[in-house]
Amino acid sequence: MAYKSLDSITKSDVEALGISGDVAEKLLKDLGEIIRSHGPDAPVETWVQVSRRILHPNLPFSFHQMLYYGCYKDFGPDPPAWIPDPKVASSTNVGKLLERRGKVFLGENYKNPVSSFSSFQEFSVSNPEVYWKTVLDELNIVFSVPPKCILEKDTSGVNPGGNWLPGAYLNPARNCLTSGFKRRLDDIVIRWRDEGSDDLPVNTMTLLELRSHVWLVAHALSALDLEEESAIAVDMPMNVESVIIYLGIVLAGHVVVSIADSFSPREISTRLKISKAKAIFTQDVIIRGDKSIPLYRRVVDAEAPLAVVIPARGSSCRTKLREKDLSWNNFLGNARSLRGVEYVAVEKPAGAYTNILFSSGTTGEPKAIPWTNISPLKSAADAWCHLDVHRGDVIAWPTNLGWMMGPWLVYASLINGACMGLYNGSPLGPAFAKFVQDAEVTVLGVIPSIVRTWQNSNSTSGYDWSRIRCFGSTGEASNVDEYLWLMGRAHYKPVIEYCGGTEIGGSFIAGSLLQPQSLAAFSTAAMGCKLFILGEDGDSIPPYAPGVGELALFPHIFGASSTLLNGNHYKVYFKGMPTFQGQILRRHGDLFERTSKGYYRAHGRADDTMNLGGIKVGSIEIERVCNCVDENVLETAAIGVPPPSGGPEQLVIAVVLKSSESSNHELSLLKKTFNSEIQKKLNPLFKVSSVVNLPSLPRTATNKVMRRVLRQQLTQTGLNSKL
Repeated sequence: MAYKSLDSITKSDVEALGISGDVAEKLLKDLGEIIRSHGPDAPVETWVQVSRRILHPNLPFSFHQMLYYGCYKDFGPDPPAWIPDPKVASSTNVGKLLERRGKVFLGENYKNPVSSFSSFQEFSVSNPEVYWKTVLDELNIVFSVPPKCILEKDTSGVNPGGNWLPGAYLNPARNCLTSGFKRRLDDIVIRWRDEGSDDLPVNTMTLLELRSHVWLVAHALSALDLEEESAIAVDMPMNVESVIIYLGIVLAGHVVVSIADSFSPREISTRLKISKAKAIFTQDVIIRGDKSIPLYRRVVDAEAPLAVVIPARGSSCRTKLREKDLSWNNFLGNARSLRGVEYVAVEKPAGAYTNILFSSGTTGEPKAIPWTNISPLKSAADAWCHLDVHRGDVIAWPTNLGWMMGPWLVYASLINGACMGLYNGSPLGPAFAKFVQDAEVTVLGVIPSIVRTWQNSNSTSGYDWSRIRCFGSTGEASNVDEYLWLMGRAHYKPVIEYCGGTEIGGSFIAGSLLQPQSLAAFSTAAMGCKLFILGEDGDSIPPYAPGVGELALFPHIFGASSTLLNGNHYKVYFKGMPTFQGQILRRHGDLFERTSKGYYRAHGRADDTMNLGGIKVGSIEIERVCNCVDENVLETAAIGVPPPSGGPEQLVIAVVLKSSESSNHELSLLKKTFNSEIQKKLNPLFKVSSVVNLPSLPRTATNKVMRRVLRQQLTQTGLNSKL
């Protein structure tokens, strides 16, 4: 759509958007004053004033678009939607650090937090000893035995990522529960609400109360007489009980096995077997509106080991348990005499496992990725630096402990002295929007598909999100217009794009409150990370030059994985990769673009893994299901295709039929069948966007399906929009 320049907008243009004449006149008067103050040649300054002084959530979004696109009509690519205020930037975590020690880090080249942020990022890569020691001190991390150094580089070639914090002993759960200069025992550390209680006050829990609950769970675990460092699964919604259980497992020195509450019995069973879990915490049912999802039944069908079953809040369900299983009350009853007694944290080496998470690859079996005791520190450090999380913040992020953002949220909030906001229900409707308002959320994490639902349903209308300082976005590629809408809900607070992976423990690329932020784009490599974009020849494109290619990472990433439980870590992440300054690069697998203005944009997976609703899944996993649904199906190829307007990948199934002729009606029926089987056997959150009938699939000379070629064809021809 073509938009007029700001000085060409008329009263009738504004009225055409549903704005009354009197209001239109006032808006145009204010706009005129801004234009006269800054002139037509200062679009960035003009937009800053327009977004602060004119636009507010009650105005039609079409008016927001009119002013945004009108302001940047002749700007070119990557117009900044948010600009840091120098005074505010100096009060951020990083800003305060640079104001104190900027010249120590950067010498006379240091100017101010905003101008010198990029130099500080480069410093964090070239001086890991200084940077990470500084950040760990800022986070007030407690070690029972301090590290001998920060990074011990590998000379054998076995572990290119090096050995971080050698000699150190710590417990990340203990660091979540300590009081000190960051917080007091009476600080509120969790605010939550259960679905159906939307008119009641938000529930709260202080640090003192959280510690007592976590200690009791740890004591009760000890009463089970499990082996040291046992793997214990958690298959629950992200609620206050699951957070307490998670911290209790870690505090007791065991290893959490993260399982998403949406998984089928087969997926649960796979993860329990790979991790060799000795027990599992689950909920009897999940209540969503008038639906009751039998979560414990799935766990039983997965032939899980000892299960501790927590009743859903408000549930009248009286689930009959297996003889070996324990109710939540009976489990806690084993340690009732120790209620309020401190549990002495089990301190383990920095490289010891604390959590086993899963990320799908292309082999059909999920990769089992252990988080060590260092990974939580990476999560907390990312939040401290890139999202400026500190005491007084309330962080809400719709997620689950089965995905990395669940554990990330626990550590990002609690280690930083902030409060966690948990809504036990669907994040898609107005009830969640009301919770954000009532809980006074200051940092709101989102997934683009959730934002799209909010916008399409207008579910945030009427709720005050003015307390939000910034948004965080992860899981999928985002869309410019959807995120312009999102910023407008909170009076144009910035969206910090955040991209990493389960195997990273956080991000490798992100945004920053010390840099201008462009919609649906990343502004910087994450602190401590160096990025490479590989061209078709396999060589890295020159630094700061624009281009598109497969992303690779410098191997020394604090908190990143160095092992896999069910795979060869070196083969998956390093084998066949180019080197830089004698160091082999780490494979990531996403296609990234560096733009002419220095921003980065994600373009999906470079291999045969796709991202559906923030969940990585292998093409082969989906194809195995689809190939068996109908006897007329010869073969299929599952492809993640970005929509023409940008945004999250959509699942497209290319199908070759034994009978070459097929009608749209037959393909529509096939689509329904694919959806039904995929949701039943893999994940109920997956959805087939379209089915495309092809005479054959493109293949290599060795008969491998060229899904990348197919993805390009479907993107260019728009075949994915047929059904």
